[in-house]
Amino acid sequence: MRKWVLAIAMIAVVPSVGMAADAEAGKTVFNKCKACHQVDKNAVGPHLGGIVGRKAASVADHNYSEALKKSGITWDEAALDKWLQGPSKDVPGTKMIFPGIKDATDRANLIAYLATLK
Repeated sequence: MRKWVLAIAMIAVVPSVGMAADAEAGKTVFNKCKACHQVDKNAVGPHLGGIVGRKAASVADHNYSEALKKSGITWDEAALDKWLQGPSKDVPGTKMIFPGIKDATDRANLIAYLATLK
């Protein structure tokens, strides 16, 4: 019985987007993104400076998929969390081939870090 109570208690504290996140830890998670994204200039993917609050597919001089252009997404915490769970699940037809970040804490920390980028 005690094991079940402990298991239920652990599930109850699973982090979510609204939790207090650690931007410094998110900087480390950002290493997963660096193969395609930079902070200050476009690479394979668009730059991520100022992404929080920006409309999807709006960085000049980047070739986006039609699916992302038509998505109507504005990158707030909830939209980023959903996207980071699996871009092709969120916007079928996106050019971004990335399996996603399964860990909710890592996603929250990454979003906190992205929010610091201007």
